[in-house]
Amino acid sequence: MTAVELAGITKRFPGVVANHDIHLTVRKGTVHALVGENGAGKSTLMKILYGMQKPDEGTIAVHGEKVSFSSPADAIARGIGMVHQHFMLADNLTVLENVVLGSEKLYGIGAKARRKIKELSDRYGLGVRPDVLMEELGVAARQRVEILKVLYRGATTLILDEPTAVLVPQEVDALFDNLRELKAEGLSVIFISHKLGEVLSVADEITVIRRGTTVGTAVPAETTPRQLAELMVGSELPTPETAESTVTDRPVITVDKLRLTADGGKALLDDISFTIHEGEVLGIAGVEGNGQTELVDALIGLRHADSGVIRLADEEITAWPTRRRREQGIGYIPEDRHRHGLLLEAPLWENRILGHVTERPNAKGIWLDPKSAQEDTRRIVETYDVRTPGIDVTAASLSGGNQQKLIVGREMSHQPRFLIAAHPTRGVDVGAQAAIWDHIREARREGLAVLLISADLDELIGLSDTLRVIYDGKLVADADPATITPEELGTAMTGAAEGHLEHDETPETPGKTSKSPESPEDEAR
Repeated sequence: MTAVELAGITKRFPGVVANHDIHLTVRKGTVHALVGENGAGKSTLMKILYGMQKPDEGTIAVHGEKVSFSSPADAIARGIGMVHQHFMLADNLTVLENVVLGSEKLYGIGAKARRKIKELSDRYGLGVRPDVLMEELGVAARQRVEILKVLYRGATTLILDEPTAVLVPQEVDALFDNLRELKAEGLSVIFISHKLGEVLSVADEITVIRRGTTVGTAVPAETTPRQLAELMVGSELPTPETAESTVTDRPVITVDKLRLTADGGKALLDDISFTIHEGEVLGIAGVEGNGQTELVDALIGLRHADSGVIRLADEEITAWPTRRRREQGIGYIPEDRHRHGLLLEAPLWENRILGHVTERPNAKGIWLDPKSAQEDTRRIVETYDVRTPGIDVTAASLSGGNQQKLIVGREMSHQPRFLIAAHPTRGVDVGAQAAIWDHIREARREGLAVLLISADLDELIGLSDTLRVIYDGKLVADADPATITPEELGTAMTGAAEGHLEHDETPETPGKTSKSPESPEDEAR
């Protein structure tokens, strides 16, 4: 029995064909994964299925019946629900209020609605509590609320867009258990992901999209990550491992007893101390919301710490404004590229200037130099493989991965001494991921110091020379990237471990064991 069938779907935008003759068949009671590079057309296709956009050509059939959607309300009425990558929840409302919002006619807003939420939560093992305030929930619990919200509206086919991007391994396992429950009840799931290992473990079938069209369907039992990667990008699956140590004994950034409190006096950062040397990547592992954002804000100067000291080389910068920090060599890849990294409605060359208004090639003395900025934007587009029709299109018109490559290119172009990289490859495909890793590794060889914050534990372990775990605003544990496993790191992130994380054995980890300390201080660390 077919739940959803898309046939011959084509969608054109000015200057670009997002989808071309796409075919996708999702069987009832299965998890169907949709994989492909950034800009391959996955999101556009799902927006078409969810009624957010109309196709130029092609047909949609739900349970064998041809349909035409003018809005998400039409799709919902036909049993199609979507859980977006960026959750759409109101923090100041309870779970129940979030779930019933906009669907008050279904079960009211009181006891009947509460009973329905409880019934759905129990049936699918979601563990959702109706009366909790949304702001009190972690990322994984919020995601379960989003899934429940869709089920509450009667969805029988769920579209999950990058659902594991913000989850630790244990939460991913729990989500996959939830998906198996949904499947067992005859529901269908379309699972969009970049993480090929996860796709192979949870999907019944996989459809690969490349450059806007379907290039094949695979069955996990007969497919390897390498074959999938080759279908997706035409090349082998990259790994984040760094083979050689480039760590020196020259400190670039030193943070000493940094403390930052919220208005009510709660410590957001509590006694944070670390040093990052030239050629060193310090990875910070933690479940989101444990102080990472506040740490980044304090380092770039968006928030000023209540106490503690920050030094760049041998100069104290604790009181410096953001602009001065930028001019003195602090690069910044923000965790939310839309809110903090780009002006979405501005052309690419204006985004090239962002954050570096006073620096060459964007400025000549006190004047902006648009011509040089435009020229340099063309160089970045070529060097960093930003796929775009030109530098005058808006940043909003690029796919997420290409937006990210533009930001990385902009920051790396100023030869920073210290780079804050917050989720540098979130939501980018394996090709863009490999390119970003290469740029970070190359700069590290040349002496760049990097603070790496990531929800991708393989990336953290692979790229980092030193690993620390942040929990509730404190650095609670150290880990050795050469021996720690993602599972052990995930456990530590939940606050279960303090101090130095020891591994029972020390297996050969490719690319890690060959890292040798290059200074007595390094040996001590």
